[in-house]
Amino acid sequence: MHNKLSTLSKEDFESGVVLLINKEINWTSFDVVKKIKNLLKEKFRFKKIKVGHAGTLDPLATGLLVICTGKSTKMISEIQNQKKEYTGELTMGATTPSYDLETEIDHRYDISNITEKDISSKTKLFIGEVSQKPPIFSAIKVKGERLYEKARRGEKINIKKRKITVYNFKLTKILLPKIHFIIECSKGTYIRSIAHDFGKSLNNGAHLSKLIRTKIGEFDLKDAKSIIEFENELNQ
Repeated sequence: MHNKLSTLSKEDFESGVVLLINKEINWTSFDVVKKIKNLLKEKFRFKKIKVGHAGTLDPLATGLLVICTGKSTKMISEIQNQKKEYTGELTMGATTPSYDLETEIDHRYDISNITEKDISSKTKLFIGEVSQKPPIFSAIKVKGERLYEKARRGEKINIKKRKITVYNFKLTKILLPKIHFIIECSKGTYIRSIAHDFGKSLNNGAHLSKLIRTKIGEFDLKDAKSIIEFENELNQ
């Protein structure tokens, strides 16, 4: 990413710039794309400019969103295919239909008998190439409609499992009911599903309560700017 946004010209954004944005909670990835597109149109009087993101983040997730402009949008699928790293927190003893905090808790479980040893022994089940069922509250399209739209209507849908790869899954802190983790995984991995399945592996329940994307390939969250920082630098 170019550090000096204020030095970039209209032609630079057309020929292609890769921007690293630190996405805030409750923004969709599309909200970020739309905001950046509008800021560029405002600043440079573009009639149209291509802007896209390389890998969706759920509204409740924060962290690294890679944004491509102009001709660099051709790199999106290449960037998306790279290894991703996340840190986060799952909460034991309760499940939600969306596997995260987007929906209300639907079941509660007693966690008084679960030990740290039990918890630590389960991470190895999730490492390597595994079959994962995506959450019903996801943006996957079935017959042209997003799954979350069907889920919100209460439709029953049979979701096929997908092959994903988890390269590393490490628990960094256990303070029940919270479990803090770091995960490195392939494209298409739903960390929400890992949280849900982790609860099941302990004959219990769990949901994802916090998620931050820290890396995509060589791109790192520490080099990312917030939308406010991007706007301020662009208009300097």
